[in-house]
Order: sequence, then structure tokens, then C-alpha cells
Amino acid sequence: MRIAFTSLFAFILSGFAGGLVAQLLAVATHAQEEYILVFMASALVTICVTIVFFIAQLFSNASAIINWLALCAIVLFALIGLSLIGWTFSQPVDKRQWGGDLPIVAGMVLPNLATVLVHWLFVRRRLRRGLIEAQVGA
Repeated sequence: MRIAFTSLFAFILSGFAGGLVAQLLAVATHAQEEYILVFMASALVTICVTIVFFIAQLFSNASAIINWLALCAIVLFALIGLSLIGWTFSQPVDKRQWGGDLPIVAGMVLPNLATVLVHWLFVRRRLRRGLIEAQVGA
């Protein structure tokens, strides 16, 4: 039951954090309709991270697995961001639209990083607390 509550609450917190970052980026960059993709990606990443971290909590060495998963997710989104930036700057000079592409690139990376970080911090804290309670109770 503890794992289910942890995953549910982490889903809510990380979804809120990712949505908030996406909303702030949308307001700051005066985003248009294409920014809907950012919100959809943020929701999809929240669902996927919740499922992966829920499964990781079922293992005996859950804290090490969750730390490793968070590191892999952060590296993955950093690489995605760098590749999107590289793709944006590799366009021919006459077709570059940096003003329109870079807010979407930031929107595809930053909310997802916030989602992973909040999810990881909450789950790690709950796992540590559960381990301490188990040691005290035993």
C-alpha cells in the first residue's frame, strides 16, 4: 500500500511540477497552438516515469535502482535537448527560425526534467523514510 501511495502522490506532484514549468515557459515565450505538444509530452513523461518508478520500488534494492533510473532519465532528456538544439542550428541559414524553434526545444526538455527530478526526490524521500521505519520497528 505504501508503494501505491508513493507512486500516486509522486504522480500528482511531478505532473504539477512539469505542467507548471511548461505553463511558465509558454507564458514567457508567448507560445502559440504548437505548444500543445509540450503539454502532451509532459503528461506522457509523467505517466511513463510513474510506471517505471513504481516497478523499481518493487525490487529489494529500490533506492539504488531509482537513483540509477533518475540519472538515466536526466541524461536522456539532456541528450534530447542537445540534439534538438543541434538540429535547430544545423538548418540552412535561409530557413533558420531560431526565435520560433528554441522555445519549443526548451519546452520539450525543461518540463520533463522538472517532472523527473520532482518524482525522484519524492520517491527517494519516501523510500528512505520507509527504510528507517522498518529498521526502528524491527
